[in-house]
Amino acid sequence: MSFKQPARLIVALLLFWSGGLTLALADRGGYGHGYSHDHDRARHALERGEVRPVEEILAAARDAVPGEVVGLELEHEDGHWVYEVKVIAEDGRLMEVLVNGADARVLEWEAD
Repeated sequence: MSFKQPARLIVALLLFWSGGLTLALADRGGYGHGYSHDHDRARHALERGEVRPVEEILAAARDAVPGEVVGLELEHEDGHWVYEVKVIAEDGRLMEVLVNGADARVLEWEAD
């Protein structure tokens, strides 16, 4: 199963920097509900129960690929929310872990 198609919505990119967490949001359009910001869309999806909390997604990704999480994107593709988690694995490789947003199930992982 491939989730490499262009995303309709990229909600969040998380970067860890000196122990801090930065949230940057970017909209690819096409999933509008009249919200003024992308984080409103993400929060609304969480409130509607369409996505699991980020903490659960990160735990699932770390279980699949132990290492340091350096990025996270939430994409809405074909009616489904999919998190793309970037992890620097313990062996130094940059890995991408795809996690189902609805149930925090790891779909696949591969070198990025």
